[in-house]
Amino acid sequence: MKKDEVIIYTDGSSLGNPGPGGWGSVIAHEEKVVELGGREKESTNNRMEMMAAIQALRLVQEKKVKGKVIKVHTDSAYVLNGITMWIFSWMKNNWRTASKDPVLNQDLWEELFKLELDLKHRYKVEWIKVKGHSGVLLNERCDVIATSFSAGEHPVLFRGKLADYQKFF
Repeated sequence: MKKDEVIIYTDGSSLGNPGPGGWGSVIAHEEKVVELGGREKESTNNRMEMMAAIQALRLVQEKKVKGKVIKVHTDSAYVLNGITMWIFSWMKNNWRTASKDPVLNQDLWEELFKLELDLKHRYKVEWIKVKGHSGVLLNERCDVIATSFSAGEHPVLFRGKLADYQKFF
């Protein structure tokens, strides 16, 4: 991790899809790590994937984290393609898809887009696709957090030094 980078990993889960949902994020910057997670009684996997990214970016914005680049890692093609490509057509077409259907999760897309736009005044924001369930440590940790919350559990979330985080697992 470079000194001027904010590294974010995200994941979402829904049991039943729709059903109980959970999300998890890991934010690493300047030798510090913060884990975030949450639950919704009724949600979808896609909404939870988006919430993980939104909550992580909110934290970066609220804390005014120092850095030049935010790298958001997601295993969700829906989130990656939505925020980097599809959203521009959706907004142009009054939040309608190519088939003229209303865009699902418009509320979260608007929030995610606004956050990214606000953050781009200070950072370069990069979205990076990660293959899910492939052994990428921080992606796997986000999955554990998200699935735990969706199952109604309350996992211990880490907040501290990177050196201590490596011992946390």
